[in-house]
Amino acid sequence: MIYQYENAAKGLKLEVLVKVARYAFDGTLQKHLHNIPYEVIPGPLPTFRCCVYKEREIIRERLVAACGQSLPNQPDGRIIGVLPAACEGCPISRFRVTDNCQHCLAHKCKEACHFDAITITPKGAYIDPQKCKECGQCAAACPYNAISDTLRPCVRSCPVNAIGRDQYKRSVIDYNRCISCGACVNACPFGAITDRSSLVDVIELLRKQVPATAVFAPAIEGQFGGATVGMIKKALKALGFTDAVEVSLGADATASQEAHELEGALAEGRKMTTSCCPAFVEMIERHFPKLSDNISHTASPMAAVSRYVRAKYPERKVVFFGPCIAKKMEIMKVKNDADYVLTFEELAAMFSAKSIDVNAPAEEEQDGSLCGKNYAQSGGVVGSVAEVLKEEGYDKPCKAIRCNGAKECKRTLMIMNAGRLPEDFVEGMACECGCIAGPAGVASLRDIKKNRAALLAKADKRTITQNVHEIHDFSDIDMNNGR
Repeated sequence: MIYQYENAAKGLKLEVLVKVARYAFDGTLQKHLHNIPYEVIPGPLPTFRCCVYKEREIIRERLVAACGQSLPNQPDGRIIGVLPAACEGCPISRFRVTDNCQHCLAHKCKEACHFDAITITPKGAYIDPQKCKECGQCAAACPYNAISDTLRPCVRSCPVNAIGRDQYKRSVIDYNRCISCGACVNACPFGAITDRSSLVDVIELLRKQVPATAVFAPAIEGQFGGATVGMIKKALKALGFTDAVEVSLGADATASQEAHELEGALAEGRKMTTSCCPAFVEMIERHFPKLSDNISHTASPMAAVSRYVRAKYPERKVVFFGPCIAKKMEIMKVKNDADYVLTFEELAAMFSAKSIDVNAPAEEEQDGSLCGKNYAQSGGVVGSVAEVLKEEGYDKPCKAIRCNGAKECKRTLMIMNAGRLPEDFVEGMACECGCIAGPAGVASLRDIKKNRAALLAKADKRTITQNVHEIHDFSDIDMNNGR
């Protein structure tokens, strides 16, 4: 089964991942590696770029990332990289004069330009792209809004201004600023920015029958049509995993611990931010280091459930599946976290390679509470922590703010950094709508929301406290964030 993506750029990425997964499962990847570009682009005519030679080079670069190797200009410790052959260079001038130009007498755009880039012609103002420094002063000065601002999609999407250009006008990533949120991966219409994969390493584990537990983010419900948690577990075991656990269980444990931590912070008059979104944490550490001490010391749901599995089965490898690219960075920074992180895209490729129907009937199972499942949506973390405080009879006032998307996170952190934030507790989600809208999801957000609503209506109504202390015992699990 090949999953239908919302655009051809994602479809091409999936096609390469499926072929890599199929040959890796067969143990013949090295033998077929050089032929994959010709399998994807078999004929002499181009299908999506200027020529078949460029198209095949793009496939080769995708294979480099899919096999876990570094792309050009991508440091070994970083996950996101630019495919040089795929980057179009976006040969567009950022600021252009439109037909709205009224040929006015004041020439405010020309007067605002400090680089002599604007001349007045009989047809109106003209911006010389060779002289323009893209400062934007002309666009701000024009009384008719006649100057358009056309940013590159990747640049526009980046919340921390981490994307620039090299001497060939190709995109480059400033890794000192990058928070690995993956917004640029989704934004590029050419699919020229991608994430490095551990797909081959994980498949090798399964081929060698190494005991491994798959732990999957609660955002998975809705990604594969009407597949329930039980169906997903069955499909993961068919891939070769020893067992599977839904990370909503870890979310319950995180909410319970974080609620107690918040009580202490409120008693001391301190403000606290959540720790479950690695891109949000990275934003704080890289761009607002003064606020690092405000980050919750509680482990993320992924780390919590990974430690829970290892406490029961010390020899197990733990593989996390989610829609988040930043989680691949988290395991490099957090001690005693998952061993590998794969995305839902990579999971879909594995299912396709093994012809596994994830929607096949299965006995229903649930690991987490409804609140734990809601960690996948914006506002779910604050809601879960508030539920724990309510369950345990905490009745003191607490003001919380939900930051829906990286731009809101940045704005809130700027206010907090200036000491003017009225709220006590900050939930940060780098993706708008939360993890369900992660950059490495399978389905469209509209379909995810529709499917998810139907699935959650049948969720177990157990409480967080019951789940953590009675059904699953987390009393001996290290819940420190491990950073």
